[in-house]
Amino acid sequence: MSTLKDRLTADMRAALKARDELTTSTLRMALAAVGTAEVAGKAKRELTDDEVLAVLTKEAKKRREAATAFGDAGRTEQAAKEVAEGEVLERYLPKQLPDAELTELVAGALAAGGFTGKAQMGPAMKAAQAAVAGRAEGGRVAAEVRRQLGL
Repeated sequence: MSTLKDRLTADMRAALKARDELTTSTLRMALAAVGTAEVAGKAKRELTDDEVLAVLTKEAKKRREAATAFGDAGRTEQAAKEVAEGEVLERYLPKQLPDAELTELVAGALAAGGFTGKAQMGPAMKAAQAAVAGRAEGGRVAAEVRRQLGL
């Protein structure tokens, strides 16, 4: 079992004992998503910490999108619940890069690959994502790549 998954399980048990319903339900949901990812494919396997992190990132993104949708629909109570769940998940994700550092990393990746123009957006994104290494959301990275390529 991965150490991040162990930490999630231990924290969920602690939240259960402390009767913290929000944290308990959020971590149960996250562990269920990890379990689903483990059995996806031909055979069940243990996920690495990076794979567990990818699952948590996807779940956090779902919470942000749901909070926005509920907020736009006027369901503020449900939106607040989604935001709170997202905050619980954020504890387990790496800290996001500040804009200045993101700009610097993307510029370095684009210069190293010699990327220019719209036709090279795909390879440029791949290089930028590798440089950022999961420390910034894909949308932020894509926006910065587009800006620096002049699109």
